[in-house]
Amino acid sequence: MHLGWFTNYLTPSWNREFSGRAGDTWMSGDFHVNLARRLEEARFDYLLLEDSSYVSNAYGGSFELELRQMARAPKNDPVPLAAAIARETRHLGLVVTANTTFYPPYLLARTIRTLDHLSRGRAGWNVVTGAPDQARANFGLREESLRDGASAHDLRYDVAEEFIELVVRLWESWEEDAVVADHATDTYVDAAKVHTVDFEGKWYSSRGPLNSPPSPQYRPVICQAGGSARGRAFAGRHADTVVALPKGVEQMRAHVDDVRRAAEAAGRDPAACKVLFIVTPTIAETDAEARAVRERQFSRRDERARQRLAMMSGGAVDWSRFDLDAPLPAMPDDGQSITAEFARRHAGKTFRDALVDDQTESVELVGSPDTVAARMVETLEATGGDGFLFYSGSGQLTMRFVDEVVDGVVPVLQRTGHARREYSATTLTGHLRDGA
Repeated sequence: MHLGWFTNYLTPSWNREFSGRAGDTWMSGDFHVNLARRLEEARFDYLLLEDSSYVSNAYGGSFELELRQMARAPKNDPVPLAAAIARETRHLGLVVTANTTFYPPYLLARTIRTLDHLSRGRAGWNVVTGAPDQARANFGLREESLRDGASAHDLRYDVAEEFIELVVRLWESWEEDAVVADHATDTYVDAAKVHTVDFEGKWYSSRGPLNSPPSPQYRPVICQAGGSARGRAFAGRHADTVVALPKGVEQMRAHVDDVRRAAEAAGRDPAACKVLFIVTPTIAETDAEARAVRERQFSRRDERARQRLAMMSGGAVDWSRFDLDAPLPAMPDDGQSITAEFARRHAGKTFRDALVDDQTESVELVGSPDTVAARMVETLEATGGDGFLFYSGSGQLTMRFVDEVVDGVVPVLQRTGHARREYSATTLTGHLRDGA
């Protein structure tokens, strides 16, 4: 199976047991460099660095909950961090998040290609289209007008389709062998192998070519994390790997099937798009001990509810208007059906119970390393997925959790032949193709 880690350049756990000094040192990048080294020791495919660019005050009109719970801030830019990690690792893939709303296509194409050079072929771009009003305001952008009756959500995907087409054409504006470095003719680049793109679209235009030469992967890896029907279709057409968060085996299977169908419809090999499910396992020496840890975590109801509220309060909905201990009301559909799905999944519960129970994981993994590893294997067999992305909630990541995965679960998967023991490739593209 393929293994990745999902995190961000945000404060890790800082005020709990086993936090260490991470809260004091994370801004230097040292914590994340150490994380990357551990993942490389375990032969992970990649580290995915999430990003956002705003501090939300949607909850009660205040920044207080957002900042106290470290939902989206304080956070630094993942691209320089990935470059720093690249210098300290040799094999681990590095996927950075860049939003199509805030990057011009040319700048994005050049940035990712540069990272691919710096990492010697291990760069990936996590395509994000979502742009809350508060983030747009930071960049001086006005809300898009709705064209042709499309929702804002679908419109962003329309724009992203054109964006990604232009980025790929810019990457391909240099033929792979354009750099000849011919001493005899004193020619470094064969100009006949560098071409304008002369792109004219509905939203973007570019003459090209890119001024950055071909990198080791030529076309860096594309990752996509949208869970809506439109997002899954987009992933099938363009993505090499998908971040997936459906809940439960049935929805996980449906998510994989949707992506595979979209890939096939686009003329791609459906197996070329690797779907990785987000999980947050609870691991201990025995199953009983792990279950006890999980129960202690869920006993902190107010703390867990605040954490979930902070993470959910990044859009237009002011969640402070809901009574936490009243039955869950009907939720508005925000275009991506996040709130509507939340209400459907937790119908009949109080809002507090729903917030506590609604975890960022596709399937519950609780037990000893042997139990967790076996459950991971069973889940992939039942869903047709390709692997997992380990995740710990914002502000909650500790190196102890990393060690439990890297030194506990992964060796079991390696001994049973379900995870690689050594890298067979030097690029992220190669890691994703490994075992295909």
